[in-house]
Amino acid sequence: MKIKGQSLTSIYIWGMVIMFCLVLLFVVLLIYEEFNDFDREAVMLRKNFISQKQEMIEVDTQDMVTFLAKQYDKNGQKGKKELIYILHDLFANNSHYGNLFMYDTQEQRWIRPPKSLHLLPIEKWVLMRQETLSVDDSVLLSVSFFEPWGWIVGFEVDLSSIDSQIESQKKALKKRLIKMMMEILSLGVTFFGFALIFAWVIHAIITKQTSLFRVFFQKASKRYTIIDANDIKLVEFKSMVPYINSMVEEIHTRKKRLEDLNLSLEAKITEKTVDLRRQNLLLIKEKSFSESLVKAQDSFIKHSIHEINTPLAVILANLDIFKIKYGANPYLEKIEAASKMIATIYDDLAYMVKKDRVEYPKESINLSNFCFERIEFFTEIAKGNMVTLASNITPNIYCHLSLIELQRLIDNNISNAIKYANRGTVVDIKLEQIGTRVILSFTTKSKQIENTKEIFRPFHREDSNNFGFGLGLEIVDMICKKEDIDVDVTSTQIQTVFTYILQQKELD
Repeated sequence: MKIKGQSLTSIYIWGMVIMFCLVLLFVVLLIYEEFNDFDREAVMLRKNFISQKQEMIEVDTQDMVTFLAKQYDKNGQKGKKELIYILHDLFANNSHYGNLFMYDTQEQRWIRPPKSLHLLPIEKWVLMRQETLSVDDSVLLSVSFFEPWGWIVGFEVDLSSIDSQIESQKKALKKRLIKMMMEILSLGVTFFGFALIFAWVIHAIITKQTSLFRVFFQKASKRYTIIDANDIKLVEFKSMVPYINSMVEEIHTRKKRLEDLNLSLEAKITEKTVDLRRQNLLLIKEKSFSESLVKAQDSFIKHSIHEINTPLAVILANLDIFKIKYGANPYLEKIEAASKMIATIYDDLAYMVKKDRVEYPKESINLSNFCFERIEFFTEIAKGNMVTLASNITPNIYCHLSLIELQRLIDNNISNAIKYANRGTVVDIKLEQIGTRVILSFTTKSKQIENTKEIFRPFHREDSNNFGFGLGLEIVDMICKKEDIDVDVTSTQIQTVFTYILQQKELD
């Protein structure tokens, strides 16, 4: 039960209900325990009864066998018929032998059948020799065999008498417990009724006192007033009066201060509002000027990139023509390597400018062949940096990506590998497919990267002495996030490995 929102009377009533339920539960548990004790006592009583009866009929059976043996020793086989007549008189005149039964196995007839004959098949009766057994938990048998005459001799005891005795005691106990429970319930209901009356009286007194506080707070909310302690009768409430009056006085004092402060704040707010409007106009003008500068800068970059493309294409084309016509030239190779580096930077800048305005369509690409093409493109650049490009490319691996974005990913990794690799070392480029994953890795012998997370941030460069804007890996990071490509960078003092994993959904 939640106390929040409850009156004192309801809490008191709920408490009485809970107490009543606990008492009722205690009574039920008590009755349950009494029944359990009785059941245990009944089991012991029945067990002792059976034990006593078993001992008694075993003794009676043995006595009867001893009696038959004496008769046999005295008269032999001739005394058998006379003994049967004697036994019939004995059955009729002595109730102690009313539970005796005998069976003649030689003549295959009952001298005296048992009362429980119907409980067992005749085959089992005639095969009994020396045993004590219970039949259907209602009859106890003790059997012996007198061999000279072939007689089965036994006594039986009816156990139903003890069961009826236990059942009658159980009914008497049930009546006593029901009577006790009704008396306890009657007492509980009476007590609960008196408790409700008492709760109603207490509620009336508390309600009258709390109404004085309610009226006081209604008045105090509108004007300054105090509560008269003489109007409060309950000692517990009367002790609260000084604190309430002090609180009301403090509230009205603070209210007056707030009113004065409010007037002062209104004047200051008016003054600040005029000043903010003036500053807002200046900010609008500055924002408009800044936007015009940004637009001009963006336009300049776009035109510059466009203007660079034409002479760069002319340089590369003429370099190819010169090599075809006059053969290789070491100076010309350096010019070609520098031109290709400029072409790579141009492609990065073009991608950064167009990425938010142009949608690059995806297509099925032979990634293996594409990697060979880009390695061939960077071979002259690597040679100029005294670095060798080595490839371990599994053929005919396909992916489903934008050709432009795939080129930016591979070109920037090869370009960075050439740029930061130690002179005279080999850059290993490996492509393989494991299950549904395509794994592309770039391994260089280079200086250890201190923070592998920071290298993907814009304009970040581990070595400030190397040329570049720090945009290459930012572009790679954007493409990987866009296409859900997993990236792993490991760097030690010996080597650095960039690994890119294309998952199942990237595959064609």
